[in-house]
Amino acid sequence: MNKVDFQQSMSSHGLVLSGGGARAAYQVGCLRQLSRSLPHYHPQILTGVSAGAINAVHLAAHQGSWQESVESLNNIWRSLSTSQVYETGLIQLIKRSMHWGLRLASGGTLGAQDIRGMVDNRPLEQFLKANLEHSNGRVGGIADNLQAGVLQALAIISTNYTDGRSVAWLESNVVEVNMGSQISARPTNISIEHIMASAALPLFFPAVSVVGQWHGDGGVRLAAPLSPAMHLGAKRILAVSPRARPLQSPTTATDQSYPSPAQVAGVMLNAIFLDLLDYDAIQMERINGLLANLSEVHWGSYSPVDVMVLRPQEDLGHVARDHEIELPKAFRFFKGGFAGKNEPSGDALSMVNFEPEYIGRLIDLGEQDTAGRIDEISAFLHGSSEFVSAQDESGLYQLE
Repeated sequence: MNKVDFQQSMSSHGLVLSGGGARAAYQVGCLRQLSRSLPHYHPQILTGVSAGAINAVHLAAHQGSWQESVESLNNIWRSLSTSQVYETGLIQLIKRSMHWGLRLASGGTLGAQDIRGMVDNRPLEQFLKANLEHSNGRVGGIADNLQAGVLQALAIISTNYTDGRSVAWLESNVVEVNMGSQISARPTNISIEHIMASAALPLFFPAVSVVGQWHGDGGVRLAAPLSPAMHLGAKRILAVSPRARPLQSPTTATDQSYPSPAQVAGVMLNAIFLDLLDYDAIQMERINGLLANLSEVHWGSYSPVDVMVLRPQEDLGHVARDHEIELPKAFRFFKGGFAGKNEPSGDALSMVNFEPEYIGRLIDLGEQDTAGRIDEISAFLHGSSEFVSAQDESGLYQLE
């Protein structure tokens, strides 16, 4: 495929950015390396969940080249700190802890009647407003890019706590979108409110009222993370997951201590936000394999969609433990009662640590991992048969 054909094919290229809190900084590193190595890559169908929604909206709204939008996103993440995402002061944390404790100890008769999250994330809202152009209840730039044809569709996902369904908030050039029974597609003008709802990590961040209903993190019920991009017309999807490939034969110690709440929470968060992307990609490759063995007249409503998942080589939970000391003192104090001291990984911690050194490390890892596989990624994006060399035994394309 020559450069002109490659650029024209971008209207059917989808970029899927999953959740994972602070781990989404890894996505920025991957995209930064791609923008340098493959400057003509500019996907026009973007979907984001949780912190990935922040990245997707910025890329969809930025006025300028793809390289400029990625570099701007890099600068935003590198300027971030934990106190710009949620309140980390000792007094605020003590007050919220006391409210939670009183509610539990008194069977709901004491303490605040309406506790909205373990922490106050209003600083994140202010940070987004300072870094995204917005007016009249919408993020600026998205409509302009849609009209200019450099963007075909943007979807960010939240979970409706009233009916338990996933909601895809859409700004697109697609007239009508049906995403099936599990996802409700709602055309709208994307706003800061929608981003905050998609990124509302369950229990940790408060839910957000959108059109009179409470919404939370989009990863909670999204069983098929690739589905929104496919329904929007993507035929070739690059997805970035901040979860390392699980070890084939993990070593188990015989004197393991009882798992702490943080360890259990880390496993649950991985299952909710990260594991489903892997499962969905594997299912897509199986469907592609079945279609390859059928005549096209028998495909019915199905069509092949090529998928490649980029992932870190290094467990970001281990990286988070190495950067734990950078967290605000008050937060580290309360974290000490929630997590064990000898846990090998800090999966839960890796999602809520927004300190600059840790964020910078994740971005650097994303760049390094992507640079190491750039030839295979290029072959995949150009539709070359050479990209099968990146396939592992499960049929899932990934950075190992």
